[in-house]
Amino acid sequence: MQPQAFYRVVADDFSAVDGIIRKQLTSRVPLVETIGDYIISAGGKRLRPLLVLLCGNALGKCDERMRLLAAAIEFLHTSTLLHDDVVDDSELRRGRSTSNALWGNAPSVLVGDFLYARCFEMLVELASMPVMRIMSQATRVIAEGEVLQLSKVRDASTTEETYMEVIRGKTAMLFEAASHGAATLAGATSEQAEALRCFGDSLGVAFQLVDDLLDYRGDAETLGKNVGDDLAEGKPTLPLIYTMREGTPGQAALVRRAIQKGGIEDLTAIVAAVEAAGALDYTARLAREHAERAIACLDTLPPGEYRDALVDLSRFAVARTH
Repeated sequence: MQPQAFYRVVADDFSAVDGIIRKQLTSRVPLVETIGDYIISAGGKRLRPLLVLLCGNALGKCDERMRLLAAAIEFLHTSTLLHDDVVDDSELRRGRSTSNALWGNAPSVLVGDFLYARCFEMLVELASMPVMRIMSQATRVIAEGEVLQLSKVRDASTTEETYMEVIRGKTAMLFEAASHGAATLAGATSEQAEALRCFGDSLGVAFQLVDDLLDYRGDAETLGKNVGDDLAEGKPTLPLIYTMREGTPGQAALVRRAIQKGGIEDLTAIVAAVEAAGALDYTARLAREHAERAIACLDTLPPGEYRDALVDLSRFAVARTH
């Protein structure tokens, strides 16, 4: 299945979600609408609302409430992007200047807060306490994941276990909330709801592993961000952690110094080191394992085009180049 086919099977629902997003961006403060529209219009895969729609349809229920949940998920995700770019002092996202680069940190943070608030206003409309519980927990876990990652910046002693805790919090949790929330809203059986919760977690982990892999095996034009961004910020991602653990003493020392000082002065040497140490192959293999684990969770769903789309989406997530 080609990537666009994931969206084609839920095209009408996806269009309706886009309309909800546009409507919910309305504010009496023009700058809120300007910044919100700028980042929402930046493109991106919108995988999280896609997951809501695919899971809902796979369970035979994708009505206006499911589409509202999909929009709320996208608002929550977008708010985290605004905050992340401020925290990371990023200047480029999806090939465009970040909102903080254009309008400054303060407006970006505050518009991120607006999007958080809008998200929960939409969730209140759903009048589902179980879904509200899933989403409020997800918001907390995401924040904890971001703070944990921040606390490990320039910490060359960070372990693979801690790294996995970070990415489960900051990335996989929202994938999990999307699939689990959709299952809950659709009235799925407890077995299906748990399976889709685990599906979202595994898919989110696989997705982030590939993101961290592409930081050393991609190019800026394709990725829409600067290659080596994580290294520049001193973030100890899995390719670096693996190289320090399994590489030669010289490779380990090179990576350790780069993490501790930040910056990309040694980027060419670092890219060569992580490749030679087998770190990128290891990261890619782990991503594929998590994708296959996600696919195995889908056995509880009825067969059909929506389940097939979820399977193919899982495989696409680890085969992508951006």
